[in-house]
Amino acid sequence: MPEMTYRDALNLALKEEMRRDPMVVTWGEDVALYEGSFKVTRGLLAEFGEKRVLDTPISENTIVGVAVGAAMAGLRPVAELMTVNFALLAMDQIINHMSKIRYMFAGQTHLPMVIRAPGGGGSQLGAQHSQSLETFFMHAPGIHVAVPATPADAKGLLKAAIRDENPVMFLEHELLYNSKGEVPEDPEFVIPFGKCDVKREGKDVTIVAYSRMTVLALQAASELEKEGISCEVVDLRTLSPLDADTFVVSAAKTGRAVVVEECWRTCGLGAEIASRIYENCFDKLLAPVERVSGLNVPMPYSRKLEKLCIPQVGTIVAAVKKVMNEKY
Repeated sequence: MPEMTYRDALNLALKEEMRRDPMVVTWGEDVALYEGSFKVTRGLLAEFGEKRVLDTPISENTIVGVAVGAAMAGLRPVAELMTVNFALLAMDQIINHMSKIRYMFAGQTHLPMVIRAPGGGGSQLGAQHSQSLETFFMHAPGIHVAVPATPADAKGLLKAAIRDENPVMFLEHELLYNSKGEVPEDPEFVIPFGKCDVKREGKDVTIVAYSRMTVLALQAASELEKEGISCEVVDLRTLSPLDADTFVVSAAKTGRAVVVEECWRTCGLGAEIASRIYENCFDKLLAPVERVSGLNVPMPYSRKLEKLCIPQVGTIVAAVKKVMNEKY
């Protein structure tokens, strides 16, 4: 398998699906002439033309609203938001329309649309451009939420999202775009939603993570292995649907669990994961579930302060050591 960046894997997925299905279109701010803020749409305008690759006005509400209507009318739009933070300007369309239309029409219409949006912190972009908002979308029934951690997962999940008949929030961490990994060349390589991936097997403790936190969890697991601690790393890959069975089985096997999330701790995904583990395998646990989360503060601009607000490899290592030393 060839090695490519996360960015190029997404670009390949878009090209393959647009070649496969003429109903797939993409639009957003600067996705055509400028080829996207992060160059994910590079080469699309040249290959597919301005009828299928369109630059839009600076209006997120319009970008999403038009995608909703286009999907109902038979297209398969992939709308790009320059950053997930701008999705807040389109929340009426996302929550009141995109998530509910299939239900309110009693399944008589499909809504095959994808909203791609980069996000996450660590780039010194300030409080309004460094947020992890995945739990906002998880909370609304009717939306699928994908959070790939690797280039291969980015390609496979984006292809699955474009082919899905349900609306999908496809969240890409900005610090992953340059990461590299092997990616299958098969144009039919698709990763189904609702299936975790055990990125690393272990026997002492389960680390549940997603998106960039999966990458950090794997690094932490490598460090802990040097100290004789065997970590199993479970990558969620999609948050809705959520594959609870995989991480519950893993936690029951190891008897210990650490949940890692970049979003704010209060009402965060970590609480949901921990709750599922407690509900399903409490009698198998040897210690309380440990949560590693982003701090409950607006993101500082200062690089040193920003680093303190986001889980780091050292934070995860410390959490694993803590749970290894705890007992019920």
